Amino acid sequence: MKEKDMLTRWNPYREFALLQEDANRLFDIFTRRGSGTTPMTGWNPAVDILEDEDAYTITAELPGLDKDDVEIHLENRTLTIQGERAREKEVKEESYHLTERFFGRFSRSFTLPSSINQSKIAANFKEGVLQITLPKMEEVKPKLIEVKCG
Repeated sequence: MKEKDMLTRWNPYREFALLQEDANRLFDIFTRRGSGTTPMTGWNPAVDILEDEDAYTITAELPGLDKDDVEIHLENRTLTIQGERAREKEVKEESYHLTERFFGRFSRSFTLPSSINQSKIAANFKEGVLQITLPKMEEVKPKLIEVKCG
């Protein structure tokens, strides 16, 4: 039997996957705000949020920035990290062949759980990585209750 004579089973999930890929590509154009030779403006740094028994830790990648380029604000239960990464030098758009690095202002906000001890929040900046430690209040830490016989 020739290859063109073979039947292919239709898989509706494959169609949905292809549609999802197309939508992702479309939205990627809007979120990256440029591609190819267009310089990108505005960006959101990558962030990890980790929870352990004692605290939450937010780690943000901010390559090319110094601690003085970053501001952290806490208002009510909203923690905001903001700053700006400037270009090293002014270059005309026509000079670019390709640019994939983001420049400009950024701002990331996070709503904190009520279990955070806001007076003990600490931030550390080292080698382009910002780490914010958000300690939990003592009374909300999980504790083991011993079961006694009798």
